[in-house]
Amino acid sequence: MKLVFKHIILGFGLLTVIGLQSCKKLTDVNINPNEASTTHPQALLTKVEWDAFRTWHGTSPLYALKMIVQTDGENANQIYNWQRGSFEQYSFLRNITKMTEEAEKISDNNYQALAKFFRAYYFYNLTLTFGDIPYAEAAKGESSEMFLPKYDTQKEVFVGILKELEEANTLLKSNTNPINGDIIYGGNSNKWRNLINSFRLKVLLTLSRKSADFPIDIKSEFAKIYKGETLIADATGSEDGQLIFLNQEGNRYPEFNSSGYGSGMYMDSTFIQRLQDHKDPRLFVLATQTRLGKEAGKALDDFSSYEGGNPIVPYAEVNEKAVKGKLSKVHERFYKDPTAEPLVLIGYSELQFIIAEAIVRGWITGNEKECYVNGIKASFKFYENYAKNLNNYVDASRLESYLSQKMVNLDNAKTSEEKLERILMQKYLRSFHQGGYTAYFDHLRTGYPSLLKADNVKIAYRWMYPQDEYNNNTVQVSEAIKRQFAGNDNINLQTWWLK
Repeated sequence: MKLVFKHIILGFGLLTVIGLQSCKKLTDVNINPNEASTTHPQALLTKVEWDAFRTWHGTSPLYALKMIVQTDGENANQIYNWQRGSFEQYSFLRNITKMTEEAEKISDNNYQALAKFFRAYYFYNLTLTFGDIPYAEAAKGESSEMFLPKYDTQKEVFVGILKELEEANTLLKSNTNPINGDIIYGGNSNKWRNLINSFRLKVLLTLSRKSADFPIDIKSEFAKIYKGETLIADATGSEDGQLIFLNQEGNRYPEFNSSGYGSGMYMDSTFIQRLQDHKDPRLFVLATQTRLGKEAGKALDDFSSYEGGNPIVPYAEVNEKAVKGKLSKVHERFYKDPTAEPLVLIGYSELQFIIAEAIVRGWITGNEKECYVNGIKASFKFYENYAKNLNNYVDASRLESYLSQKMVNLDNAKTSEEKLERILMQKYLRSFHQGGYTAYFDHLRTGYPSLLKADNVKIAYRWMYPQDEYNNNTVQVSEAIKRQFAGNDNINLQTWWLK
């Protein structure tokens, strides 16, 4: 079925006004009887899911998180010198808006619920990226002719996100019918509820610094959801919100056959060092041995055969080290395996670290060590499931040995800060090519883990607004910049959630 969508302008599009003076309406003569004007929302859901689960994937976050370095040029993310961000995620709201409209026509709560979740997910990403953003008036160019949407404050956006997530959960409670077109959970609405409620906890923890400046009691809301709602609970990964790839055209892993991995991209020395210090066998499924290590005949699980590049020295120095065969590359499975591994939007491992942090902060009662260990176990299980032919390096015996180490065992952390540092470190170590900028936002929020910066490099808290907004939505974006930053659209200025 062919679907024709009007361009929905979100504050950066072009407004076209057509004056109609004819006594006969244009719509009366401009209808193609062979084109469908409506469709079932299931025809839209698959595309909506495909776009959302791939949104944050790519190498850009890996540079910012000090996991990879560049040797053939200066990467802006590596030195925290990015400038303008993109409003591309607003374009994904078009299909979500259309899916909502079609779901409302047939009174299907399932599709309305998922539309609310995906809206909340995109707005969460966008507000963390920029600060104040169009929210209440966004995606209404077609329905309400709001072509120049106003910017809502970041606080208002977070209130709206949490409201939409709560509504999504409620709608799914009242309708347990299968969800056709669902490529994530095969139509299981209960698993979608688990994901949505788990994501609610993630959003609330993001606001850990705003307990005194939010209309919702963040701690109480977290505890209410934790105690009273269903969450992702299967440690094997069967309930994880993940997009699994297939070895067929258009459905392969995004980095498959990527040329970037074969050129100037290498592992970051700080990431390698952390894995070595923890004697973490996940190193063997994430990176390759150095050329010198291979030539020396060192075993694949010999930690000394791995080395990264210093992210804060001139890239020419790192390149010289690469030429000498002293640098590890990203493991070839990421670009040689067409199905590599799923992309996880949120799963059991991340949720367990979220809960562990909440326990340490006193938001809920529970055993933080148990949750911490569960998070690590789930991360190892993920690689055991998907790092093909490398499973034995992350099996149960390796896991038990890892958990017993002094640097890993949470019992050796005596203060709440030491516990938080270990929890956030493990949450970070599981995030290679997973979760986009989540670990970076955790770093901004908590300071953990520390990320190496040169002395002259300032921390980047956000991205500047797109140039299109300056060109087409000038009044609204200017007001937002004035309100937040006294007129200075700067990446080194904090937005509300961090103040």
